[in-house]
Amino acid sequence: MELTTAFGLALKHIRNLKNLTQEDFSVVSSRTYLSSLERGLKGATIEKVDQLAGVLGVHPATLLIATYLEKDGLIDGDLDALLVQIKQELQDLRVD
Repeated sequence: MELTTAFGLALKHIRNLKNLTQEDFSVVSSRTYLSSLERGLKGATIEKVDQLAGVLGVHPATLLIATYLEKDGLIDGDLDALLVQIKQELQDLRVD
């Protein structure tokens, strides 16, 4: 699955779970742009991911992780393994 498609599906899924409309994002995006993102027609910048996550009430990393779970077709059991991997990689990057 294309990354932009996966991002769009994750964005729409979280938006629907939060009972938000596309119009609820008018502070950070037009409805047309949001629709383009959700349909995978456009990609979001890191700044836009941060803004969208703010409206969704989630951490930007949550939106990105949901995107990769969607992209890779992972299920709930895979989430735990992915989070362990991410935690280990972040710990490996720490400078003491």
